Amino acid sequence: MLPHAASIATKKICALAPIIPVLVVHDVAHARPLAEALVAGGLPVLEVTLRTGAALDVIAEMAKVEGGYVGAGTLLTPDDVKNAKDAGATFGVSPGATDTLLTACENADLPTLPGAASATEAMRLFERGYDMMKFFPAEAAGGAPFLKSLSSPLPQISFCPTGGVSIDNARSYLSLPNVACAGGSWVAPDALVKAGDWAGITELARVASQLSRAA
Repeated sequence: MLPHAASIATKKICALAPIIPVLVVHDVAHARPLAEALVAGGLPVLEVTLRTGAALDVIAEMAKVEGGYVGAGTLLTPDDVKNAKDAGATFGVSPGATDTLLTACENADLPTLPGAASATEAMRLFERGYDMMKFFPAEAAGGAPFLKSLSSPLPQISFCPTGGVSIDNARSYLSLPNVACAGGSWVAPDALVKAGDWAGITELARVASQLSRAA
């Protein structure tokens, strides 16, 4: 998949809901009920980070949930890309971007949300054909004020801020013209997952799904 086509595909995914749950799942038994709870609450796009030994199996289980779009987060290497695609991931997310990783995603036809944390990084990705990016780590890298400052000189680029985004500050990001959606983990807190409180997670997702984005 060429970078421009990949960016178009990623934009379509990012337009499905204002919040993308960022999930660190340790037990594959939680995968399907967690995905079902989030989708039922109006958050169909799910990012499963490759930070646990169960992550690939979790992606495979979540990929079976009707109405869901499951992606793999924390892509770092070409092997990560291959394993994620083989597990059933429909998109990928990376904390940063290297030519090696981007080439692997393009060769695997995996729409990707590459990470950028500065104007220079965003410009390099745009030069390669990407205009939809992850802004990470959002709060530590300058937060909503920083992203707002990029909207005038780089109006062609849209972002999905992730890292420190919460129900308390999500609106400050989503109100920006260059933000398509935001990534957050608060919709699936570890305590509720371990307790199997899927109804509670559905309610958190419902609230998050109703957050408004910039027109």
